[in-house]
Amino acid sequence: MTNLSTSSSDKSHRSAPTKVKKGPGDRFAPQAAPRVSFNIIDENALGQRVDNYLQRVMKGVPKSRIYRALRKGEVRVNKKRVKPEFKLSIGDSVRIPPIRLEESAAPSAPGSKFVGLLESRILYEDDLLLIVNKPTGVAVHGGSGVQLGLIEALRSMRPQCGFLELVHRIDKDTSGCLMVAKKRAVLLDLHRQLREGGMQKCYTALLDGRWSGREHLIEAPLKKNVLASGERHVRVAVDGKASKTLFHVEKRYKDATLVSAKPVTGRTHQIRVHAQFVGHAILGDQRYGLAESNQRVKKAGLKRLFLHAHSLAFTLPDSENIFRIEAPLDADLQQVLLNLEKAQ
Repeated sequence: MTNLSTSSSDKSHRSAPTKVKKGPGDRFAPQAAPRVSFNIIDENALGQRVDNYLQRVMKGVPKSRIYRALRKGEVRVNKKRVKPEFKLSIGDSVRIPPIRLEESAAPSAPGSKFVGLLESRILYEDDLLLIVNKPTGVAVHGGSGVQLGLIEALRSMRPQCGFLELVHRIDKDTSGCLMVAKKRAVLLDLHRQLREGGMQKCYTALLDGRWSGREHLIEAPLKKNVLASGERHVRVAVDGKASKTLFHVEKRYKDATLVSAKPVTGRTHQIRVHAQFVGHAILGDQRYGLAESNQRVKKAGLKRLFLHAHSLAFTLPDSENIFRIEAPLDADLQQVLLNLEKAQ
């Protein structure tokens, strides 16, 4: 096993960024050039649907405008009209129309303070992969009222990377390990591991009340609903998708239990809803927790959701080594545990 666990301040293992000349159409600036450009497809887009490819390279352009460009033949592959589901091959020439973005629609650049924060929280980086200890309160991508997400910030910070895509997602209020692929082949392989259970994810959570026993496998189907506000709400339902979470009790406090949680499946809000389902909601959870319990634990200094993506274990293409990445628990959460210990 290769152990790549590190603190956020240790970056000796990271490769120096390679200066790569950005190709035409790789990023659309707030004022896109008013002329047609042509992108030649390489291995990073092999097998990708053309609509998904356009959404990646035409940052900030609304999906509706991209689909209209496809319908009208403004976008062509090898000089031919194509449908949105057309899959790209190496060497294909994609015609990118001269769509000018309105300044208000253009993706904003991250501020220097935010860039510094993210740089300090990068756990691992090489030519294939970037793993960051995502801060709490930061959405993984823009949309739904969020102008700038973590992935947009990373793309701005790494303009030499022609490909940067999220391998998976974690909730806005959750901190910890988040993987970003730099190669499409790596992205597809890691997605395969997620589907087949080859990747191990472990979270640290502080639950409401004292949970007896040591090991708990929760199997409860989950159903996702989208509220009128656009927010996602998940509940246990017989017609939901099969879901499993393994909880291991690490330590008990007076009115709380520290656990490690390993999601066997990867449903939205899975750990949070399974914890609520067994009567031990995650403390600090404003959506699924109890208001009185959240208010009580504020006295110990908890001002956020106590859920942290602690570690990842996976393999990379053409390697038999198992990589394990760990994200240290944030200082504010460590302090909450110290305060609970003192109150015992």
